[in-house]
Amino acid sequence: MNPFSSGTRLRDMIRAIRACKTAAEERGVVRKECAAIRAAINENDNDYRHRNLAKLMFIHMLGYPTHFGQMECLKLIASAGFPEKRIGYLGLMLLLDERQEVLMLVTNSLKQDLNHSNQYIVGLALCAMGNICSAEMARDLAPEVERLLQFRDPNIRKKAALCSIRIIKKVPELAENFINPAAALLREKHHGVLITGVQLCTELCKASEEALEYFRMKCTEGLVKTLKDLVNSPYAPEYDIAGITDPFLHIRLLKLLRMLGQGDEDASECMNDILAQVATKTESNKNAGNAILYECVATIMSIEDNGGLRVLAINILGRFLSNRDNNIRYVALNMLMRAITVDAQAVQRHRATILECVKDLDASIRKRALELVYVLVNESNVKPLTKELIDYLEVSDQDFKGDLTAKICSLVKKFSPEKIWYIDQMLKVLSEAGNFVKDEVWHAVIVVITNSPDLHGYTVRALYRALQTSADQETLVRVAVWCIGEYGDMLVNNIGMLDVEDPITVTECDAVDIIEIALKHHTSDLTTKAMALIALLKLSSRFPSCSERIKEIVVQYKGSLVLELQQRSIELNSIIAKHQNIRSTLVERMPTLDLLEWEEKQSGSIPNTGSTPAHASINIPNGVAKPSSAPLVDLLDLNSDDVPAPSSSGGDSFHGLLDIDLSGAPKQSGVNHSPNNGTDALMDLLSTATPTQSSSAISDLLNSGQDNKTPVSPLEVLSSPSSNSIQPTSSAGAIDLLDSFATNSPIQENNGPAYPSVVAFESSNLRIGFNFSKLPGNPQTTIIKATFTNLSPSVYTDFIFQAAVPKFLQLHLEPASGNTLPASGNESITQTLKVTNSQHGKKSLVMRIRIAYKMNNKDVLEEGQINNFPQGL
Repeated sequence: MNPFSSGTRLRDMIRAIRACKTAAEERGVVRKECAAIRAAINENDNDYRHRNLAKLMFIHMLGYPTHFGQMECLKLIASAGFPEKRIGYLGLMLLLDERQEVLMLVTNSLKQDLNHSNQYIVGLALCAMGNICSAEMARDLAPEVERLLQFRDPNIRKKAALCSIRIIKKVPELAENFINPAAALLREKHHGVLITGVQLCTELCKASEEALEYFRMKCTEGLVKTLKDLVNSPYAPEYDIAGITDPFLHIRLLKLLRMLGQGDEDASECMNDILAQVATKTESNKNAGNAILYECVATIMSIEDNGGLRVLAINILGRFLSNRDNNIRYVALNMLMRAITVDAQAVQRHRATILECVKDLDASIRKRALELVYVLVNESNVKPLTKELIDYLEVSDQDFKGDLTAKICSLVKKFSPEKIWYIDQMLKVLSEAGNFVKDEVWHAVIVVITNSPDLHGYTVRALYRALQTSADQETLVRVAVWCIGEYGDMLVNNIGMLDVEDPITVTECDAVDIIEIALKHHTSDLTTKAMALIALLKLSSRFPSCSERIKEIVVQYKGSLVLELQQRSIELNSIIAKHQNIRSTLVERMPTLDLLEWEEKQSGSIPNTGSTPAHASINIPNGVAKPSSAPLVDLLDLNSDDVPAPSSSGGDSFHGLLDIDLSGAPKQSGVNHSPNNGTDALMDLLSTATPTQSSSAISDLLNSGQDNKTPVSPLEVLSSPSSNSIQPTSSAGAIDLLDSFATNSPIQENNGPAYPSVVAFESSNLRIGFNFSKLPGNPQTTIIKATFTNLSPSVYTDFIFQAAVPKFLQLHLEPASGNTLPASGNESITQTLKVTNSQHGKKSLVMRIRIAYKMNNKDVLEEGQINNFPQGL
């Protein structure tokens, strides 16, 4: 016989497939068998149709397509014999689903089989309908299924109840037709029918509020009696599991009682006694008993109760936490998370056991227990719980330290009774898991320190001790470096000693040594090293005797390959060597930051606005690398309506408090700057920035000037050049920024009484001037004529000007007059910009620009901020 003919037995095909050694060989066997089955289907082979369908089901389970055999299922279902129908219905359930259009053809056959005299054929039809019934089929066959709920045979009633559940899920509006038959099933003695009847009632309660009220009024007492009989029933071998009579029926009854008792005091009162009986009489040494207890606890926590039962339920969960089974402990923690909102005091009694679960070997239990502990903490227990968590932090796994650290920091911040306790706990966390602490956390620590003047000495000494033993924790190093730089004199002179601390002897050289160690440590990143350099600058003023040594340390980074460190080294060295008259003022104590305002800004509850005038210089990110294909607005970082301005008080910006400006150094916001702007630039140079990508950035930073309209900085009196003097700047890159606060640009004259022309941008290579005009009757729209002038001796080619504005402005750029800019200002390029201000009269114009061109076949990119627009635009 052909091994792949339609007469091949199923077991032979399975044996041939399993004998294949490769996937290709298996596909070949399946392909040949499918070809033989197709041939038999075309020949309408009735003798082997059931065998062919059985083969197709096996092939389908292997993952191969078998759609060509779907009609064979319908033919077998239409057969008269039970064996053919059995294979047909099995194939129908396996090869088809409710989305198949072929299924519409089987509705008539199902209806005939549901009314068949043979109960086994009726059972086949019910089983198939319960698995693949569609909404249309449910509507057509619901009366037959409803009738079969009262069939004489319990197996048919059981299958009819399961099929009814499918019908209700597909067509909820049919639920009312099944309420009375379902209630009758609750009086069944046969456990199989009873459990399906309970499940049917549960689904009816979910689908229909009318059914829920009906069962609540008519069936609650009956269900309580059934559960009581089940709990007190004698040993029944056919239903016994681990010494418990039918735990599955227990669980189904408890779930239905939970739905009936939720929100109804009368129903809850009716079931209180039986729930207490189940909770106390059920053995918990076997898994079946634990399952019943868990459902009983869930029911108690859901129904209306006076509190006594809830304490009993929470005590059961406390026993679960001591179980050796991880699954039982996990579900107990989940249930306690729900119970804490109902009875927090009862859960608090099991605090010690929950805390032990935080130290469990299972990661899921640790995480869930940590979440529960986090909810349990309040003002009265924050100290002992935090101590336990920090003690465990020392020995916890690396994978768990991140979550644990975040929770501890949040708890300390939320429930801290006093600042000294907050600082102590945060220093412990920074010492044990500083590498897992987020930036906003150590920022907050510094804010709290600045707001605690009586603890400055205590804090800097504690940080000094911690840094000697935990120098590998990055965030601890940052906080310690900042505090030593800020309060180094208090460290050396033991100022602000508290009774709880021991005196410590630290010399000025020791303070400089520990900053130098942090600066040169192999794990220190750019931010840490930059903060260390700033701390050294501060110490050079606080410890004049160490000034030369500090200068030697700073000078070592003049040749650093990291541009940021190299730039800082040159700038700070210049301050130490040449500008001692302003150094002490530059490194004065940082002003106290308003803690409440800072927290509100961190949470985003208030806008981040500054207190400086509209003409104040605004920092632009310096050297933040972004792909060239990014949109212009994204490239220029204009993503908000309001452009933040730095506060004149120095206290509104946390990065200003840290002497760090991660957004970068400022660009020129106009050609004219007064000497005080030069000093503002000096202050910005004490910040940390990323290296710039613009070829003209150094020239931009080296240029500054005068502008009578720019607000006077408090540091203006410290600048050595006269405010009225004009000094030409050299184009050499070696010019010290601190030696030049003026520019060679002439002061612009007012071209008109309403809107004077301004020099919007100027570098060593390029000048941009703006002329303004208004459209008649449209004060919101401003026409800007931009004039670009080449200040270098080289010709610029491929000249492109780009601009971006906040969302409250609309910008339209006309084509430029050319793309080649002659050398030495012989000719200019002009371009017209049209700006519409939707907040006219409320907000001033502001613009960020980017200019790209080629000079001597080299690409040059310049960018800047323009905010010196005339008022009224």
